[in-house]
Amino acid sequence: MPLRKKVILVILDGFGLGTDPAVDAIAQARKPYIDSLFATYPWTRINASSEDVGLPAGLMGNSEVGHMNIGAGRVVYQEITRIDRSIRTGDFFEKPAFVGAIENVKRRGSALHLLGLLSAGGVHSHITHLYALLELARRHGLQRVSVHALLDGRDTPPQAGVRYIRELLEKLKGAGEIATIMGRYYGMDRDNRWERTEKAYRAMTEGTGLRATDPVEAVEDSYRQGVTDEFVMPIVLEKAGQPVALIRDGDSVVFFNYRTDRPRQLTRAFIDPAFDKFPRKKLDLYFATMTKYQDDFTCPVAFPTTF
Repeated sequence: MPLRKKVILVILDGFGLGTDPAVDAIAQARKPYIDSLFATYPWTRINASSEDVGLPAGLMGNSEVGHMNIGAGRVVYQEITRIDRSIRTGDFFEKPAFVGAIENVKRRGSALHLLGLLSAGGVHSHITHLYALLELARRHGLQRVSVHALLDGRDTPPQAGVRYIRELLEKLKGAGEIATIMGRYYGMDRDNRWERTEKAYRAMTEGTGLRATDPVEAVEDSYRQGVTDEFVMPIVLEKAGQPVALIRDGDSVVFFNYRTDRPRQLTRAFIDPAFDKFPRKKLDLYFATMTKYQDDFTCPVAFPTTF
């Protein structure tokens, strides 16, 4: 039987139902048509966060998660949930992509670099996944482990980065060092602003950028200048006037972001032999990613797409 009535699904970005109208901007707004819909037709609430959309308990939803669940017509377990479960079961520590990175370091006497967004925001990455990678390196007795920390400030408060840096330093005692720090503005651009990606790449491979010896002081100094996490310029940590650790030929790099859109440009700069967006020396690396960032990327992937 042909459908006689048309149905339109309208998604209002940022629209939601609060619990206290006094502090609810949408409840306070003048919106006569929407109010008339609520008054005239049946309606109900749906939850767009936590386990209802395949996220861990208590974690807020976001546009990508919401649209994926709507499009699938079912709960789609998000990458963060898959990775968290893998850590709990121990499967995480046996992922071939990660084991390959460890074996490359051992075979070549090189270094392991862990690159990604230092954040508990849960949208692009999660700091606990970095800690699991550090635990993996510790189990294998790796001596040269460095973190290249991208600060958030969009899915977290704008000055939360220094707290994460302090926490990371505690986790790194006897396990590694922070090599570079920068805002996601540079390390996670997705809009072909290659000059930003170039600054990130050169900081990690050439030591080009601001120099500092104390990561906490360096970030706090950025705050004093009015530059918050997202926009922190690339900082190269140094000892005795030399970078703590640069990414060099033979090294292993693990990019631990799981959301796929924002790591693509920086990943391409590292792995694409035909890369031409800015001049750079192609490094001989073992480069692995947490998820499949792009179909034409051939690097090892720890958690391949399952849907």
